[in-house]
Amino acid sequence: MAAGNYGNQNQSTNPTSPKKFTLPYDIPKKKTGGRIGSPSTRSPKSPTCVSPRGMQIKTAPIRIGSPGSSISPKTIQVPGSPGHAVPTGDYFKFRAEKLSQLKLQEYFKEPSGRRQPVHRSLSGQMTNSQVDGMMQSKDAVFSSSDPCLENMDIDEDDEQFAFVRFTKGHKCYDLIPTSSKLVVFDTQLLVKKAFFALVYNGVRAAPLWDSSKQDFVGMLTITDFINILQYYYKSPLVKMDELEEHKIQTWRDVLQNRGRQLVSIGPDESLFDAVHMLIKNKIHRLPVIDKATGNVIYILTHKRILRFLYLYVHEIRLPDFMHKSLEELGIGTYRNIATASPATPLIIALKTFIERRVSALPVIDEQGRVVDIYSKFDVINLAAEKTYNNLDITIKQALQHRETYFEGVQKCVPTEKLVTIVERIVKAEVHRLVIVNKNEHVIGVVSLSDILNFLVLKQVGIGDDK
Repeated sequence: MAAGNYGNQNQSTNPTSPKKFTLPYDIPKKKTGGRIGSPSTRSPKSPTCVSPRGMQIKTAPIRIGSPGSSISPKTIQVPGSPGHAVPTGDYFKFRAEKLSQLKLQEYFKEPSGRRQPVHRSLSGQMTNSQVDGMMQSKDAVFSSSDPCLENMDIDEDDEQFAFVRFTKGHKCYDLIPTSSKLVVFDTQLLVKKAFFALVYNGVRAAPLWDSSKQDFVGMLTITDFINILQYYYKSPLVKMDELEEHKIQTWRDVLQNRGRQLVSIGPDESLFDAVHMLIKNKIHRLPVIDKATGNVIYILTHKRILRFLYLYVHEIRLPDFMHKSLEELGIGTYRNIATASPATPLIIALKTFIERRVSALPVIDEQGRVVDIYSKFDVINLAAEKTYNNLDITIKQALQHRETYFEGVQKCVPTEKLVTIVERIVKAEVHRLVIVNKNEHVIGVVSLSDILNFLVLKQVGIGDDK
């Protein structure tokens, strides 16, 4: 398996005054390590980690929030910012046109450099000694730090445990693409600039670096943006100065009671452990941190893990339950489904996201039929368009500003087979399917976490029961 290649290795050596970096758009395109923008020195941690295969991964995270790092002279800085430097001629015209044409759907695409699946068996990815060891003891396949798995009696030939064996036999490193973008925020960066940077760099979350502790302390996600909007919003007539002025660290101090410790995983740990940590901790993003250097090298998600399983499904002898329906298997949520109407105020939708701990709201009409869906992903449009000061608008009005092409609500019926559901949710690149009846009424939702929970964890008796 080829080692990951995180960004360009060419670094600029021309130092630039910290005052010349004031907006998230001034992000250097050729940068390895170093944080842009907090009064800290460069992290002593090396950006190089040794992969489980013995290869080296050169990570090139874009670290935003600390001054004192060099900026490439070719970097375009936004006119109007202090100390901006604008290239002249066709170069600036070309870059300006390209930036104006960017859409949010391009921001949030998966890395294009993902490894292609290789047609080989699981045993072909291991040394002969490893395979012999697995054959001698079935318990070796299920060895884990989790005490729940230590004494399991699992039949190696039982197809019911096919996905368990697959995820236990692959490490987190195996899922990391050959090229990817990783953005890191310093906790001294302004909250407003941080969310603009998420949009600009095409990512949904970023690890947070605390310069005083010289360590990663958490993740900044769209959920944080929703929390901030809900916490400080009063009316369209009252400007949210806190969003304009607060640093990330200030916001973390405000939410100290709600905050949680950073949950991470190492590249040598199995995908089974990754699935377990995601579902057990009820999180959607799991940073992969190399323990030798302390660097974040990738962010694991339910979506990326399920896609990896789908790409390698030819190696797995599908269990019989894959040909059973959602209704028979009981996969998904069918009770107390959170929904909204086109007339629901946006601030109410944001509160529902937080209070009900859901990531999307099916939008239903007066007849109870699903006509649209409003997700946390759509909330980032508020940051992109700077329209977050009026949250009294309706969901219908908010969805009119949706930048991405919307193909319609991805739906399914409870009688469809699980293998069909997995294929549809992976190919549609969505996080959930809305379960409807023959009248198009919402009766449930099946999410990526529901599917992974059933395929991997429930088969060994440690799944999350809703």
